[in-house]
Amino acid sequence: MRTPAPFLTALAATFLLLTACGTEHTSPSAPPSPTASPVDDPGKGGVRVTSLTVPAPSPSPTPSPRPSHRVHADPLVLPSDSGITAAYEVVNDGPETLTYTAVIAFVDADGGAVTNQTVTVRDVGPGTTARGTVRAGELPPTAPRVTDAEVLRVTEVPAAEAPAAAGTCPASGVRISADDGDAAMGLRAVGLHLDNCGPRAYAVEGYPLLELLDAGHDPVEGVTVLDGTDEITTGLGGPPRPVTLAPGESATATLAWRSTTGMGTAVNAPYVRVRAKEGATPVTVTPHLDLGTAGRLGVTPWRKAD
Repeated sequence: MRTPAPFLTALAATFLLLTACGTEHTSPSAPPSPTASPVDDPGKGGVRVTSLTVPAPSPSPTPSPRPSHRVHADPLVLPSDSGITAAYEVVNDGPETLTYTAVIAFVDADGGAVTNQTVTVRDVGPGTTARGTVRAGELPPTAPRVTDAEVLRVTEVPAAEAPAAAGTCPASGVRISADDGDAAMGLRAVGLHLDNCGPRAYAVEGYPLLELLDAGHDPVEGVTVLDGTDEITTGLGGPPRPVTLAPGESATATLAWRSTTGMGTAVNAPYVRVRAKEGATPVTVTPHLDLGTAGRLGVTPWRKAD
């Protein structure tokens, strides 16, 4: 049998050596799968958090044996979402179908809120339970570690009067909603928004029709609703005039008040039932009006939005 030439044997050995010293790739260890931990949350208004899932910190990549030459490392891509989730359940013990909106807080070991998230659960029938999850979302690198979750606040409205979900249009052809409001120097203001999402023009004139409701959905007593805001502040309103909204156009109105404290009982109105005009379908929004002891709420007329 012929034996390999010495030159070929040396060449093969050199090839194997170069192959072994190729570019290094780190071998990251797969992080352990996160598990849900039970949460002892008493809940509020029929909504409670049942469990919390917090991913374990990702381990550092384990490098291959030290090479004898420079190594090219792929860039590390960090996730934009924390991966933290909370499971919740909604129990409707009432006699009618409701839509719930809950603010859920993700908290640290000291009980401080790391972030809050709002969830809306629609059309929960009487005697039924709905379940879902909410994500904490992206958190800054310096945020404390989330260790618990709890329900901070819950509002519930009859499903037929709940504001329409974004991107949907109710049978009335108009969508009413309230924004988060603004506060400056004791003045509070919340905007009402009227969107014509239907196929035909929609006309309004004057002021939105309001009914203030307490936490039990009963009418709030001791509040004077003013046409206009001149007695509250200047520069918000003006006289009413006809407004016609073509499909896709919007109008706005403003609720304004001063949350003063003094003699008397402070008034809170977490719910406001709104009608765009006489005979219109009511929509219940949840601006949480903290009216203090002044007991006055000014309302501007509808104005076409810019």
